[in-house]
Formats: sequence, C-alpha cells, structure tokens
Amino acid sequence: MPSGLLAYGGDLLPGTLLSAYCQGIFPWYSADEPILWWSPNPRCILFRDEFHIGSRSRRRIRNSGFCWSVDLAFEEVLIGCAMPRRDCADTWLVPEMQAAYMRMFELGYAHSFEIWQEERLVGGLYGLGLGSVFFGESMFRLASEASRAALVCLIALMKRLDIALLDCQVTSSHMLAMGAREVSRGIFLKMLVHAGLDDPDMIARGSWAAYARAIGEICGMRPRLKRQPGPGPG
Repeated sequence: MPSGLLAYGGDLLPGTLLSAYCQGIFPWYSADEPILWWSPNPRCILFRDEFHIGSRSRRRIRNSGFCWSVDLAFEEVLIGCAMPRRDCADTWLVPEMQAAYMRMFELGYAHSFEIWQEERLVGGLYGLGLGSVFFGESMFRLASEASRAALVCLIALMKRLDIALLDCQVTSSHMLAMGAREVSRGIFLKMLVHAGLDDPDMIARGSWAAYARAIGEICGMRPRLKRQPGPGPG
C-alpha cells in the first residue's frame, strides 16, 4: 500500500464518501482490516489532454472487435475489478465496498466504462465523476488491450463533459506510460479547490449512458447502447 494513511474507522455512506473524495481522500482496506482512509503523497494524476497511447496499441484496439458502453454494467465491472490478480490473491473490493460504490452509482455519482467482445464483458473501469475531476478507482481486463480501451473511452467522454483531470490515486508504470505524472499531495489538493467540488451544480448526477450514442465510434469501437444477456467476468 502507498504512504498516506490518514485515519481508520467511520462508514461508507454516500455523504461520507462525497466529503472524503472532495478532500482527496479515499477508502482502501482488506477484509480483515477496519476502513482505512488514504491520501497518497505523491499523487498520480493524468491531465486529460496529456493522455496518449502508442500506435501499436491503438491499432490493436481498432482490430479487436471491441464495443464500448458507459453505465450499462456497473455491477459487473465491480465484480471484474474485485477478481484476484496474478500478483495478489486478495481483493480490497470487499462486499461492503462494492455495496457502497453501487449505491453511489444509483445516486448518479459513480460511473463505469465497459468493453465488450461479442456478448462478453472483457474489460472496464469505474470511478466517481465530481466537478471537473474523474476519480478513478479500479480497472480490469480479460482480453488484451481491454483496460486501455476503457481508458480511451473515458478520455473521450471527459472531453465531452469538460472534465480536465483524472485522479489515478497510486502511481503505476501502466498509467505513467499513458501520460500520467506524480504531483505532491499539496499540489493535488490545490487542484481540487479549483475543481468545482464545493458547488452543488458542478457535481453532476445521473447516468452517462446516453453519451455513448452522442459520441459514437471511438478508435474503431462501436458504442453499445443496450444491455443484452451474456456472460460477464469470470
């Protein structure tokens, strides 16, 4: 885990989570721990207009047969992100966390981006869209380039909604390779001051699903506009 543990305990109610995220704090803990609240220093962020992927990855995405959607399969994306990773058998997305983010989705604060291959969900990501910041939480992939494809779709929608900043929380080589950078906690908190998080009108609520039709094809991926029965993660 990163440096930046601030507190423990409390609850995961919507008001608590909104207050925490607006102050640059997020929950992250395992099943045998109390709720732990973090604000890493340094913080990994990505300015929307600095995002980039290589031509090889872009070509693979175009030739993948992927379709994309937003806010059509939030619960399935949560399940995918909670699956054990090769480098970690445990998950921090314990049932209480999944229920909390599901509630945030129902309230219109949390959003998911899904990548489909035929009828199968093969990748995605989720996070909170507040003011001019998208607070990224987690991503997963079951097919090559699927998580990167989800990021491509997120960036396209961030441009549409004039969201300038993606909070990546913890530094990873994966995100650095796509344009992310580290900033100090102090600088990150100053960014949040100017992100409209204290303005109720800036904290847009509601589903983003309709934007898939408005944006259309992204990097060769057609938008998926309706749910269809089909196997998901696992």
